[in-house]
Amino acid sequence: MTRIVTSALAGVLLVGLGQPALAANREHQQLMADLRMLQEQSQQMQLLLATLGDTLKALNAKIDDQSTAARKAFADQKLLIDNLGSDVRVVRERLDENGTRVNALGQELTSLREAVNTLPSQLQFASPAPGTDPMAAGTSSAPGTPGSTAAFPTTTAPAVPAGPAGGLSPQRMFDTAQADYAAGQWSLAISGFDQFIRSFPTSDRADDAQFYIGESHQLDGKFKEAVAAYEKVIADYPSGDRVPQALYKRGVALSLLGDNDRARESFQQVIRNYPQSEVAVLAKQVLDGLNRRPR
Repeated sequence: MTRIVTSALAGVLLVGLGQPALAANREHQQLMADLRMLQEQSQQMQLLLATLGDTLKALNAKIDDQSTAARKAFADQKLLIDNLGSDVRVVRERLDENGTRVNALGQELTSLREAVNTLPSQLQFASPAPGTDPMAAGTSSAPGTPGSTAAFPTTTAPAVPAGPAGGLSPQRMFDTAQADYAAGQWSLAISGFDQFIRSFPTSDRADDAQFYIGESHQLDGKFKEAVAAYEKVIADYPSGDRVPQALYKRGVALSLLGDNDRARESFQQVIRNYPQSEVAVLAKQVLDGLNRRPR
């Protein structure tokens, strides 16, 4: 009986000791399985990161290619726009030149038309008195007698058409006066520009001609006449592009005449009314010099 009890106790003890060992073994196996799963997931993450890295590299390369293509396209477009801008400027310059030529041709046509209109009245021969024999006109005695004159009719040569500016075109007349101005022939230049203004008062270059009259007087040392000529530019051609220069040059001439108050006023007009003009800078410099002088 004692053996049976002992054997039973031993069996119970063995079973009690074996259960914790079996549980520990199962836990260890579960941990190993979890570790292997983590390792597999880690490997998968590494593969995914490697794939993402390759994808990012490819995407960056594509972005670089697109950026390069965009920069090239932008550069090509900028070059095209610059070329178009240059072409437009050339076209505008040619249009301006053509407009100037058309204007000059129109003035020449007007001059020729006026000359043609005056032609009939200037190409008339001298008519004999009514009731006289044209073949006997100019005879004082019978032919062959002493003191007699040849029995030929006397005629008057046709007059040359006098048209505007003696038939000269506006461009030629202006160029002639300007050539005299460049040669220092002040009197001839003034006469030529004055004739141009009287012949073509509506010309686009009439204000230029009047301005050069002032320049000729000033270069000839006639400052009072220069002031009057510049004032005529300002009064007769207020919308012309010569007004700023005329105001500035009038100030210079007045300063040379010693009339500094009027000179200051003229320079101030340039600065106030034409601040963006080139002569405004010169007017300010001269005005600063005048202001430093004692009044």
